[in-house]
Amino acid sequence: MSAKARFDAIQSVVTRKAQGTLQEKRPQSAHFGEQTFSLQEAQRRLPKDVFKKLRETVLGGAPLDPAIAPAVAHGLKEWALERGATHFTHLFQPMTGITAEKHDSFLSYEGDGLIERFGGRELVQGEPDASSFPSGGLRATFEARGYTAWDPTTSPFLVKHPNGATLTIPSAFVSYTGESLDEKTPMLRSQEAISSAAMRLLRLTGRSDVKRVTCTMGPEQEYFLVDRAFFALRPDLVACGRTVFGAPPPKGQELEDQYFGAIKDRILAVMSEVEHEAIGLGIPVKTRHNEVAPAQYECAPIFEVVNRAADHNLLILELFRRIAPKHGLAFLDHEKPFAGINGSGKHNNWSMATDGGENLLEPGTTPIKNTQFLLFLAATIRAVFKHGGLLRSSVASAGNDHRLGANEAPPAIMSVFIGDELQGIFEQIGRGSGAHNDKRGTIDLAVSAIPAISKDTTDRNRTSPFAFTGNKFEFRAVGSSQNISWPNTIINTIVAESIDYVADRLEAELKAGLSVGDAAAKILPGLVAEVSPVVFNGNNYDEAWHREAERRGLANDRDTPAALRHLVSEPSLALFERYKVLNRKEAESRYTVRLENYCKRVAIEAKVAVEMARTGVLPAAFSYLGRLAPLKDVPAAGEAFTEVSKLANSVAQGIKALEAALGATHHVSNVVEEADAFRAKVLPAMLDLRASVDALEVRVDDDLWPYPKYREMLFMV
Repeated sequence: MSAKARFDAIQSVVTRKAQGTLQEKRPQSAHFGEQTFSLQEAQRRLPKDVFKKLRETVLGGAPLDPAIAPAVAHGLKEWALERGATHFTHLFQPMTGITAEKHDSFLSYEGDGLIERFGGRELVQGEPDASSFPSGGLRATFEARGYTAWDPTTSPFLVKHPNGATLTIPSAFVSYTGESLDEKTPMLRSQEAISSAAMRLLRLTGRSDVKRVTCTMGPEQEYFLVDRAFFALRPDLVACGRTVFGAPPPKGQELEDQYFGAIKDRILAVMSEVEHEAIGLGIPVKTRHNEVAPAQYECAPIFEVVNRAADHNLLILELFRRIAPKHGLAFLDHEKPFAGINGSGKHNNWSMATDGGENLLEPGTTPIKNTQFLLFLAATIRAVFKHGGLLRSSVASAGNDHRLGANEAPPAIMSVFIGDELQGIFEQIGRGSGAHNDKRGTIDLAVSAIPAISKDTTDRNRTSPFAFTGNKFEFRAVGSSQNISWPNTIINTIVAESIDYVADRLEAELKAGLSVGDAAAKILPGLVAEVSPVVFNGNNYDEAWHREAERRGLANDRDTPAALRHLVSEPSLALFERYKVLNRKEAESRYTVRLENYCKRVAIEAKVAVEMARTGVLPAAFSYLGRLAPLKDVPAAGEAFTEVSKLANSVAQGIKALEAALGATHHVSNVVEEADAFRAKVLPAMLDLRASVDALEVRVDDDLWPYPKYREMLFMV
């Protein structure tokens, strides 16, 4: 690769213009969900009795009546054909982190000709080849049969393409022997678990009006967009989604001028088209803005039921991957595409709601008197305290290891931020006091034309991994590329266990003859005292906190191999089994899959680093040395020659060291040892090689360097 390709890319980038592709003139609400087979569409097309039963399943969680499947399938087929669909697919979430699909046409033989058919069995169940998906030992490679099963709680939808459309059916994915092979099935099971536990606690408090509790989610999605001309010249971005080399640019994010800045036209063109497609798919996108790092952005939706939110977030990622290239841009959802600046997360805003829409984590105007809120709040905090290691494991990945603990990403220590007001309430409860100091109010700007600003009861702590933000918890440690189904499965399960724990204690006091209020007042001080070690409202980056967290007994698992061990600890396995979220084989398979994924990703990065250093970096260094050689008698040139020679030798030695570290991973006996070898040997060797390469980048003639530099990728759009 020569530097000419890089300069040609720069020239093409500076001449690009934003492409307007949307002709839509209607307001977004007018075409919201028009590509989905929504309940409104189902009501228009299905017999009344069929629609009633379908509605009970979608909204109330009632089991799907198999007898209605043929009628629903017929209505779906007619709706899809009218909109240009030729094929259908069951969309599922294998343990790859992304979605999977196999398309089948509606065609079927009838006599001597073909006709479009779509029956109830085809709607409810599919049969993709399961052998090549990660299973963590759940099945042998030759055991190919697997089943997809329709999840009716998320509407089927149409995915349009230039030559038609595909009817897409959100589905679960299980093996022939019944084990879950996907991310959705455990999440749906965890929803059942938390609904059952929450209903039990509500009934103990006298609530007989609630029939079901669901978890709600609003994932904030951070991402990068860079020009595809640069992307194509970076083998590391193409293969890994992150740069394994790259010297810091003279200007990074230190001026803080990117955050919430004016959105560039080319970026806005991508955002607008993604939003348009998302709205049509029934995804309630709400927010878009520049994020902190250069070339970094964010979008966020309105809250939805958690499994629908997970489906929609995966669709948003696919929309960005498909639409960004149309505008000459590459979409990067890796947690740390560029060193030295902010990485990307997926802030997981989680809460619980009744079937009537009541948020169970809403404090109300007097939180200290809101018994229901305090019980559910204490249960959620206890879940983090009791199962912090398992929660940490839910966000463990090779990409997230680069992000956690730096540049606004929370550290690996799982703690809870509750803010000053709730902290004060907790202290009052601990003392047995019922006084309430409402810290809400207004902020007067002392500018006559500007009205006073309403003040929230709590601030926001961006360093906390699990922060209470008004009426929900924001789990900030989730990685940007991650399928949110898994971390929400863990949250749901650990909170279900803690709700049952609280319910057990409340029930014991009620049986002793206390009223609900008196029983709650008796157990809450003990609960507050129990969870207090995990509550921290300060700066989570501070080394003093890390020492204090260790004193409190909180785990600090800094890397994926260490964090994942919690997934298969005996308490975790027992927890999964108790709430029927995963059996032992399913849990152990996920441990294996995640370790294997970690090893494979680090191996790919290491191989790319070797290739780039050998075929691009060293030739550039040698060419520069060739230029300097005739001038070695000039002192400055001689010094440069010596310095670059040393760095080139260091790169060559680094390549050998990295290859040796990679080779050592082949001589281990199991995936646990392999992951440890990648962590302890391969990653340090990659960092050593990077240090030499990055030093060369700022010393070799600019017109010889083959790879697009940070200053180009991050600032030229």
